[in-house]
This record gives sequence, C-alpha cells and structure tokens, in this order.
Amino acid sequence: MTLPSLLLLLFAVFSSAAGQIMLKHGMRSAAAAAEHSGVSPMLRAASTPWVVLGLLVFAVSALAWMSTLAQVPLNIAYPFNALGYLLIVLASSTVLHERTSIWTWGGSLMVVAGLVTVMAGQQR
Repeated sequence: MTLPSLLLLLFAVFSSAAGQIMLKHGMRSAAAAAEHSGVSPMLRAASTPWVVLGLLVFAVSALAWMSTLAQVPLNIAYPFNALGYLLIVLASSTVLHERTSIWTWGGSLMVVAGLVTVMAGQQR
C-alpha cells in the first residue's frame, strides 16, 4: 500500500468517525428540542446544524472510502474500520461524556489488535 493510499484510507476512517460523533451530538439536541416543542425528532433533526454537518462529513467519508476501494484491496482496507471503533469509543467518552466501561475499552482494543494482526500478515 502506498503512502497516499494509506492517508486516504485513514482520512475515510477518521472522517466517518467524526461524522458519527457529529450526528450523535446533533440527534441528542434534536431529540431534546423535539420533546419540548412536540415536533417529530426526525423533522427537528433536519434543521439541526450538527446533524446536517455530520451527514455532510459522513458523505465525504463515503467518497473517500470509494476512492480507497479503487486503490486498495478490500481485505486490507476493511480491517482499518477497526480504528473507527476505537475513535468512536474515545470520542463518545471525552466529547459526548458518555459512560464507558472497562469491557467496552477492552473489546475495542481487541478489535484494534485484530487490525494489527491483519496488517502484520500483509507485511510478509
């Protein structure tokens, strides 16, 4: 895998995780606002800036992912999504202040260990 392909792949994974965090933050706000106004949470979400931004970032990540797939074999690219799990757990606990358990952290680290194992096997 070339350096530009790796950077594109990492961009796709990081932007996907960022989009998910933005969507979660926006939906939390939309749900609270909908509860007070009596409007449907989905209707309220359509006008929530964080939801709109999250969808845009997620769309950019999808385009980056498609570009990645044009350059990198799927059996190498797909395990990188494991980084997304770790990023989401990290961001959900630090940015969104959600509670995470030792089991969540342990499971996420095991998934990343799987990524390391796959990549080590590709180096042969």
